[in-house]
Amino acid sequence: MKRVITYGTYDLLHEGHINLLRRAKALGDYLIVGVTNDSFDRERGKLNVRNNVLERVEAVKATGIVDQVIIEDYVGQKIDDIQKYDVDIFAIGSDWEGKFDYLSEFCEVVYLPRTEGVSSTMLRAESEVVVNIAIVGCGRIAQRFYAEVDKVDAASVSALYDINREAAVALNASLVADSFEEAVERADAVYIATPHNLHYQQAKYALEHGRHVLCETPMVLRAAEAEELYAIAKERGLMLMEANKTAYSPAFNHLVTLVKSGLIGDVVGIDASESKLWGEEKLKRELDPAMAGGSLYEMGSYPLLPIMKLLGTEYKDINIYSRLNENGVDVYTRGIVRYPGAVASFQLGLGVKTEGNLVISGTQGYVYVPSPWWKTDYFELRYEDQNRNKKYFYKWDEPGLRYEIQEFVSCIVNHRGSSARLTPRQSIAMARVMEQFAKRENFFEI
Repeated sequence: MKRVITYGTYDLLHEGHINLLRRAKALGDYLIVGVTNDSFDRERGKLNVRNNVLERVEAVKATGIVDQVIIEDYVGQKIDDIQKYDVDIFAIGSDWEGKFDYLSEFCEVVYLPRTEGVSSTMLRAESEVVVNIAIVGCGRIAQRFYAEVDKVDAASVSALYDINREAAVALNASLVADSFEEAVERADAVYIATPHNLHYQQAKYALEHGRHVLCETPMVLRAAEAEELYAIAKERGLMLMEANKTAYSPAFNHLVTLVKSGLIGDVVGIDASESKLWGEEKLKRELDPAMAGGSLYEMGSYPLLPIMKLLGTEYKDINIYSRLNENGVDVYTRGIVRYPGAVASFQLGLGVKTEGNLVISGTQGYVYVPSPWWKTDYFELRYEDQNRNKKYFYKWDEPGLRYEIQEFVSCIVNHRGSSARLTPRQSIAMARVMEQFAKRENFFEI
């Protein structure tokens, strides 16, 4: 049996793609198609917001031409795949003429004619939709967000608002709105980066006025508030998303996929830590009780993310241990989360330094993500037999906000009501932890 392999993105699958797949299939008996992962070809320019990898895989399968679909994850994979699948012919479009001649050492290389007059780039240009975003709260994170919007297709900043007008002017004076309400009026979507205790009322206002909302983490501090906001968004056909940058990063999502596929067996333990030791002057807002300061509110959503993603939202109980400063703000918090058959812990510090790594323990091995794990660009799967250990490397584009912007805008453009990378259920569960801390339930001061 003669095996043929080809690769592509297959975004907005069109006649040209189908013609090329037919030509490739005609070269042999069995056609393998490699579909590029969302994270693979990011250095080409702006991040595409149309079809994600799962949608593109399903579209390729639906043609009925393909015998097997695989995911292309990394540079150099083509050689590995050719050898792994015992490929006889590598086929690719003629616009790549000569670029893959090096593969002729491993198999026959064929450049196929492309269909003139149609391409994914042309289709995207013809149906371009721009989501205009208002940035509310122009502090440190919003300053980085403003620069990152330009990295994403179909995203644009249309308004800026901050109670401190100079902060908004510093970003772009021509976009400054005189009020929060004006900023909302001038946008299709609102990015909220104000103090945590303002998120609920601002998100609710934006949703009730028909705007999509991307809200900094923690989105809200009470479970009922999160439930209410998601209900409003669902009722009005709007996108509401929590802006936890780690949740949308390529490497973290690959890590979750590998763990859920059983590569380290059953997960029985997770330990995640994060800390900042900048000094009280730099952490003025983060330590202000009037602005919902403290280590849990400021950073807790990040270590809770792998816990909720891998062990679920139905935990049995959480014990929280904190060291408080003179203002009653936690400068260090440790939580122990108990599940049926598993236990997880998280450590957070704004006045205490700890090793910021992530360890996921399983019955067959474990995952190690070094500090700063929340900017995941590298992780290891480790086993008793060290010969089985495997390292994974990814490119992390600082400050990492483009991934959450891409997901947010993609969900809007493609009319997806929520993101699987951080679901409403998971976001609500995180808010429940914040509420437990506020009520001092199962709480121990140290």
